[in-house]
Amino acid sequence: MAKALEMIFVTEEGKSSTISVDNPKEPVDVNQVKQAMQQIIAQNVFITSSGDIVSIKGARVVERNVEDVEVL
Repeated sequence: MAKALEMIFVTEEGKSSTISVDNPKEPVDVNQVKQAMQQIIAQNVFITSSGDIVSIKGARVVERNVEDVEVL
């Protein structure tokens, strides 16, 4: 089972941009995530094809299960 924290932002052109962090520390602290997202916006460290990141859209923890199937 793989988990990832997805931080979703809005860019200058109004499009969504997602930054994903694998295996986040659990339980996820909402205040720390919000603070980290605010710092990403303030420091303008990421470049997107649709402009600078300008605001927070949301965040979520995504969990997926992968099961290999032996076909040979």
